[in-house]
Amino acid sequence: MDTCIESCHGPQVASGRARGGRATQQDELVCLHDPGEDARLLVLADGMGGDGAGELASAGVIQVARQLWQQGGWREQPGALFLEALCQDAHTELRRRGERLASGEPHSTVVALLIRGRRVCWAHVGDSRLYRFQGERLLGCTEDHSVAQLKLRRGELVHEQLADDPDQHKLLRGLGGPQPPQVDHGCATLRAGQTFALCSDGVWERLSARELGCYARRRDQSAAMHEALTLALQRGGEQGDNVALILARAGGARRWWRGGRLWSAVFDRAAGR
Repeated sequence: MDTCIESCHGPQVASGRARGGRATQQDELVCLHDPGEDARLLVLADGMGGDGAGELASAGVIQVARQLWQQGGWREQPGALFLEALCQDAHTELRRRGERLASGEPHSTVVALLIRGRRVCWAHVGDSRLYRFQGERLLGCTEDHSVAQLKLRRGELVHEQLADDPDQHKLLRGLGGPQPPQVDHGCATLRAGQTFALCSDGVWERLSARELGCYARRRDQSAAMHEALTLALQRGGEQGDNVALILARAGGARRWWRGGRLWSAVFDRAAGR
């Protein structure tokens, strides 16, 4: 597994991805930071579609996230409005990219977390997830937009069966396609000791919420991220899915970013290695 790590000042955040047993890497992520505004944007996307459409889709989502962050609209807009614009603009970009493809149509999930001071907002479409923890307690998790999640809500499944259900990968919502996406939103007040995990289905299908919470609480977020991805890859086996994960932990009660460091790592593992 090839590793490239870079660090800079900021909150304690660790991010990484690995190809697993797949021929291509369709998971993408980005961690953006504005220290002057005490703000952070974390975005993770899982692309779908053959003939390179999946990679094109997730890269398009991340490109739009970078562009909107640089434009600075998040400074004037409410967090939920900024994240809605991110999702809708990314959808439009995927439609535009699809016009250039001879075959295959780019689609993607997205999960995004915007942190400004002590206010956090998140948005998601598809089955990439955001977990929120307070110490050892799970505060909440985004609800997948999948047929399997619908079966769970109807009582046809128990939660432990969700990851292995054959309908788990049948999504009811996504970026790309003819209709604008319906985006789910949430907001909360950031408190000391809170942690977050953003991940693609290749991670949450292999790691429990309890395991993700333990990794997110670790003091060394870089080592925790390495271990979590390695475990997900081992459990996925030779035919395992792409995996992508962002871990983030709040610092002191007054400021999120106090005394932390940003760690960003990308793993690209050759198939079968």
